[in-house]
Amino acid sequence: MERLPLDKLGARIDPKNPCLIEFSLLIPEISIQKDYQVFVKIIHENDQFIQDIQPHKFELKPSHLDYKNDSLSPDYWLGQVHLKPEDKYHKNSSWGKTGRYVYRYCLKLQNSEDEIDWIIDPFAREFGRGKASAVTVGQEDYLWSKHEEKEWKTPALKDLVIYELMISEFGVNLKETIKRLDYLADLGVNCINLMPISNVVNTIDWGYKPIGYFGVDERFGKPKHLKKLVDEAHLRGIAVILDMVYSHTDEHFAYCYLYRQLKHKNVLMGAFAEDGFGQIDECTNFNHQFIQDFFFTVNCYLLEEYHIDGFRYDFVPGYWDGPEGKGYANLTYNTYQEVKSKAEIVQQKGANWKNWQRFFNNDTINLIQCAEQLQDPQGVLEKSYSNCTWQNRTLYTSKLVALGKEDYLHSLALSYSLYGYPNQVSNQNDTLVKTALQYIETHDHPRFICNWGCEPCQSEYFLKEGDRYNHWFKVQPYLMGILTAKGIPLLWQGQEFAENYYLPPEGSIRVVLFRPVRWDYFYDRIGQKMISLVRKLIRLRLDKPQFRSLNDDSYYFDNHYKRYQSRGVLILYRKLDQDVSLIALNFTDQDQTIRFKLPDASNFQLPSNYSGNFQEELHGKDDPILNLANILPDEEHDLTIPSNYGRIWTLT
Repeated sequence: MERLPLDKLGARIDPKNPCLIEFSLLIPEISIQKDYQVFVKIIHENDQFIQDIQPHKFELKPSHLDYKNDSLSPDYWLGQVHLKPEDKYHKNSSWGKTGRYVYRYCLKLQNSEDEIDWIIDPFAREFGRGKASAVTVGQEDYLWSKHEEKEWKTPALKDLVIYELMISEFGVNLKETIKRLDYLADLGVNCINLMPISNVVNTIDWGYKPIGYFGVDERFGKPKHLKKLVDEAHLRGIAVILDMVYSHTDEHFAYCYLYRQLKHKNVLMGAFAEDGFGQIDECTNFNHQFIQDFFFTVNCYLLEEYHIDGFRYDFVPGYWDGPEGKGYANLTYNTYQEVKSKAEIVQQKGANWKNWQRFFNNDTINLIQCAEQLQDPQGVLEKSYSNCTWQNRTLYTSKLVALGKEDYLHSLALSYSLYGYPNQVSNQNDTLVKTALQYIETHDHPRFICNWGCEPCQSEYFLKEGDRYNHWFKVQPYLMGILTAKGIPLLWQGQEFAENYYLPPEGSIRVVLFRPVRWDYFYDRIGQKMISLVRKLIRLRLDKPQFRSLNDDSYYFDNHYKRYQSRGVLILYRKLDQDVSLIALNFTDQDQTIRFKLPDASNFQLPSNYSGNFQEELHGKDDPILNLANILPDEEHDLTIPSNYGRIWTLT
C-alpha cells in the first residue's frame, strides 16, 4: 500500500499567503479526455444561508498527480482561489475575511448547461453543515502539551479498560466531552472508543455511513477540538481509539455519488466481500489499488495528525478476503508496519519524532487494532494483524443465563476464559499479543437490564426502557464477570450507573433516534450503588495483575455442576505466579450456601506460599467476617454467596 500525497489533495492553504487556497479533485477513471469541466463553489460560512449571497465559482484545470500505483487513470483537476475582499458579491459578505469557508465541487461537460453539483471533497480535512466540505483561513496550528511530546505511552493491551461512547449522546460535543474526562479517569477507564466521528449527512446519526474520512464531523466540533480531547485524555492516562467504517460508505460519498450520477462504470465501489449495508455500489472494492491506498492513507493521517492510539474497525466481514487478501488483513498489516517503521527513526533521533514514540515501550508496539469480526473472532486474531477483537459469545451466553437458562453457566464460564482464543501470534517476524473484548452492553444492543422486561419511556413515544427500579441489581454478577474475566473489559456509556434504554433489533430507528446519557441517574440510589461497584471492580483489576494476565493458566473454571452450577453459582480463579483470586458469582434471586472445596491439585496448582487465608476485595475491609481463614486443600467449607451478586477473595 502507498500513502496518497495529501499535500496535493483536498483544500490546502498556502503557508506564505493565507488568502490563497489550492483546490484539487482526484476522480479515478473519469477521463479528462471527455471534455469534462470541474468547478469549486465556495462561500464564507457566515454567508451560506443568506439568499442574496451566492457562492463564488472557480474552474479547476486538468493537471497531473504523481501517483506510483497508477493502475488507474488518475484524472486530476487543480486550481487556486484568491480570497480578495474586493471580489465579494455583496457588501455585507464575509468574503476575504478569516474564518471557515465551505465548498463543494461540480462537474459538467463543456458546452452543456447540465452539471452534477454537490460533489463532496473525498480528501476534505474539515466539514461544514451536512454535505459541505470546509477549509479554515487564519487557523493556528494546535500546540500539543509537553506531556504528549515527551511522556505519553499507549497502554499495553492487557492493561486496557475500554469505555465506548457516542460524542453527541455522552457529552453533546467534543468540548463538553473533554470536561468529562476527569470523570472517566476517576472511574478507572484508560481507553475510550469513540463511535464514528467521520462526516455523515444526517445531524442525528451513529455515523456508520460516512461521506468524509479525514476530519471531524461538524456537529461534534472542529479538528482542534479532537486534538484537544486526545491531548487531555492522554494527560489523564486515557488512550483514544476511533471507530472506522471502511467496508461501505453512503450514497453521497464522492466515489459513489459521482459515478452513479454519470452512469459510469465504478471500479472503486462494488461487491468485494460480504455486503451488509446499502447498495452494491456503496460497498468499497478493495480489489482496486486506489481504494486500498485511500483507506491506508486515512489510517496514517489520523495516527499522525490526531495522535490517536488505534482503531476499532467496523464490520470486518465487509472487507475480509482472507489472511493474504487485499482487504482487511492487508490494511492492518500495512498500518502496523507503518508504525513499526518509525521505531528506528525515533531511536536514531533520540527524541519524540512526530509523537510516534507513544507506541514503543519495552520492545513492544502498542498500536491498538481492534476488529469487529463477529463471525470469526478467533480467526481474525490468528490470521491478521488485529491484536484484539469484539466477540458476542459472552454477551449472548450472559443473556441466556439472564433468561433463566442456567444450563448455559458452563458456556458463560468458558466465555469469560476466552477459551479457544490465541493470546499471542507470530507472523512474518512479528509477534503480537492478542486477546478479545468482554462486554454485556455495546451501542449495538439493548441495555442488559432489558432482558428482564421493558416498559414505555415517559419522554419518548418510540423508546422503551428496562425496568431499572425493579431489576437493576440483577445486572451485578454479570458486571463482576466481565470485569474479572480474561481479555479487555468494555463498558458502554452510562452502563456504570444503570442506563436502561432499549434498542430495537433492526430498522433505521436504531441509528437516528437520539438517546442522550441520563446523567441524573448518576445521583440516584441505584446509580450510586452501581457506580460504586464498577469503580471497585476496575480498581481491583488495575491493582491486581492476575486479573489482567492473558497467560494460558491465568483463568481456571472449577467445573462442578452438582456443587456449584446447579445452585446458579460459578466458581472461577484468576492466577499469576503467586497471586491468586477466587471469584464466586451467584446469578439467582436467592442467597446460595455452597459446599466449597479447593480444586484438585492436578487441575489447579496453588502457589508455593499458599496460606489458606483470603481477603474479600469488595467489602472485606468494612466487614472482616467476609474474609476467609484456614481454607485448606481437601477440606469442605460452607460459603454463602449473596443473590444477584458475588464475592471476590484474594489470597493473602
